[in-house]
Amino acid sequence: MMDGNVTASRRERELPTEGPIARLGAWVEGKAFQRFIVTLIILNAISLGLETSATVMEAVGPVLRAFDSIVLGIFCFEIGAKLAWRRLGFFRNGWNVFDIVIVGIALLPATGPLAVLRALRVLRLLRLLSVVPQMRRVIGALLHAIPGMTTVLAIILLLFYVGAVLSTKLFGASFEDWFGTIGRSMYTLFQVMTLESWSMGIVRPVMEQYPYAWMFFLPFIMVTTFAVLNLFVGIVVDAMREVHAEEESEVLDKEPDLASEVRALRAELAELKAMLQDRR
Repeated sequence: MMDGNVTASRRERELPTEGPIARLGAWVEGKAFQRFIVTLIILNAISLGLETSATVMEAVGPVLRAFDSIVLGIFCFEIGAKLAWRRLGFFRNGWNVFDIVIVGIALLPATGPLAVLRALRVLRLLRLLSVVPQMRRVIGALLHAIPGMTTVLAIILLLFYVGAVLSTKLFGASFEDWFGTIGRSMYTLFQVMTLESWSMGIVRPVMEQYPYAWMFFLPFIMVTTFAVLNLFVGIVVDAMREVHAEEESEVLDKEPDLASEVRALRAELAELKAMLQDRR
């Protein structure tokens, strides 16, 4: 990861810093313009919501459509400026590719049989994920956690399959709608795992005919809901910690003087802790 950060820093230094295109690109990626983009996305979200009201469209429909076109034009200008400045480097950033796909969807023709594509304009609101750093950090952590989450998902599927086979054999004869097949049993167990009407809706009716059914359902809930699913939370938190550490190291790579100062402070803190422990 350190090599990747060094490479990214080297690419940043290779970008042109003089000329109108460089100034335009730096301005577009600056904090002020990005705040303006966030404001536009929020206003566009409100306008798209207002377009669902027939009364509002009768009153100010042309204004809302004109505003939507202006917002789309500004988004295209932003992407064009970044593309002109970074050139092929623009596509090395996954968030830039995400933005160009989202904006590109809005440029598709929405007439005739493709009129349904107008509804996809709401996807432009997802640009907040790439513009707001906090959201971008969370999404990055989720993507970083996918390998660990697949293992937990495999464990859950295994538990569900075992539970579905058992519940089908135990309760399928009397409750065919819920446990008649493995597929129905897995769907019912998913409802039980989410704790949605699991007691009065499923378990208590089953216990009227099988009094000891709680010996199956309670362990299943304890394992799936309160144990395995909490692993997802732990994996995501750990991934966010790793992403934060990577971002910190990237900042330090860009600022060598700051990195040396941070190392010196850490060394001093370690010495102070050692001194305090010796006194104790």
